[in-house]
Amino acid sequence: MRILASEAAAAIGGRLIGPDVHFDGASFDSRFLQPGQLFVPLVAERNGHEFIGAAREAGAVAHLTSETDPFRRDGTAIEVADTARALLALAQWARQGLEARVVGITGSVGKTSTKDLVAAAVSAGLRTTANERSFNNEQGLPITILNADGDTEVLVLEMGMRGFGEIALLCEVARPDIGVVTVIGHSHTELLGGIGGVARAKRELVEGLPSSGTAILNADDEQVAAMGAHAGAAVVTYGTAGDVRVSNVELDALARARFTIDSPWGSGLVELAVSGAHMVGNAAAALAVAGVLGVDFNSAIDALADASISGMRMEVRTAPSGATVINDAYNANPTSMRAALDALAATEARRRIAILGLMAEIDDAPAAHREIAEYAAAQGIELVAVATDLYGVEPNENPVAALGDIGEGDALLVKASRSAGLETIAEELLSGRESHSSP
Repeated sequence: MRILASEAAAAIGGRLIGPDVHFDGASFDSRFLQPGQLFVPLVAERNGHEFIGAAREAGAVAHLTSETDPFRRDGTAIEVADTARALLALAQWARQGLEARVVGITGSVGKTSTKDLVAAAVSAGLRTTANERSFNNEQGLPITILNADGDTEVLVLEMGMRGFGEIALLCEVARPDIGVVTVIGHSHTELLGGIGGVARAKRELVEGLPSSGTAILNADDEQVAAMGAHAGAAVVTYGTAGDVRVSNVELDALARARFTIDSPWGSGLVELAVSGAHMVGNAAAALAVAGVLGVDFNSAIDALADASISGMRMEVRTAPSGATVINDAYNANPTSMRAALDALAATEARRRIAILGLMAEIDDAPAAHREIAEYAAAQGIELVAVATDLYGVEPNENPVAALGDIGEGDALLVKASRSAGLETIAEELLSGRESHSSP
């Protein structure tokens, strides 16, 4: 999105310093900044103002600032009281200039995968922009809006939260026309007072929709389905008994789903390139969005056959040893853990191993981890714990070495909350090297 610095400054109550320039989009990370963008220095663990120089060298034509910095003399800056608040205000203002319809997606699990599948399905008929990776918070969402092309017809935005009011704030900025809620599970329950609190926080998306909008809700999740009573917008449900219905689900040797879909816009056979039975619901949500937006239904189905999802989410690859490695290390809670274990159990293999780390920010963590251990055992899955004894097994300092000989016919799942950093173990397995250090 091309924006004139003086207009941006006026819109957010800032003060323009230096020459007036146009900038194309924005970034808060100088390492990934594209030439011509606005740099937004955020103050967190590090003060982003320290990287203004690096951003200018990378091609930033302007930057926000809330401090005195040496680049004011020869560059363009917009002085504001708080750069984080200014970023939200700038995106909210820029959203008004977009003619795109906005799709907001939230849920305890499946947000990013659903976002990726929605983008694929909708792209079959409309120019679509979606947030990168998991840019789903008060920093990532406004950056996605600002980086959308001016001719974008559909903007797909994942919306995450760790507390009450956060999704409501994102809705004020993004003004979604369509809201998708996937699943309510035990994610952030420690912070929100249990699963009921999670449901109330996620419901803010449904409550933030205009009367002309559409709430797309998972009919197979009671907490999500109940949100329909709080919607001032139209409601479309999906699932085994929804308006968009799935049936005849089959999984291949890599747990990739094939199923029948019936909807108000048509019916067909859907084949997914991503693994896990839980992806069926995500795909149904994507097709519901495509239908509401008027995308040809058959074209949307065809698009899902080649759709991929973001890294470290049910990412299935073959290791040099011949073993199948499922890297689902981006995040974990009891709901997503069970889904991943189901996918592992459905994978054709002689030996199935789950390398699991901590599930963070859940209430009654000891009981939740023990239940996952029991769930794995009931499916004949070997469990290797990393850096936590909550699963009831001794944690292993070198899980790759502890596996012994693995090869063709073996399937391994690597999963934990993001803070555990288990993606390094997936990398070891896939590179064929062995680490001798503690994770």
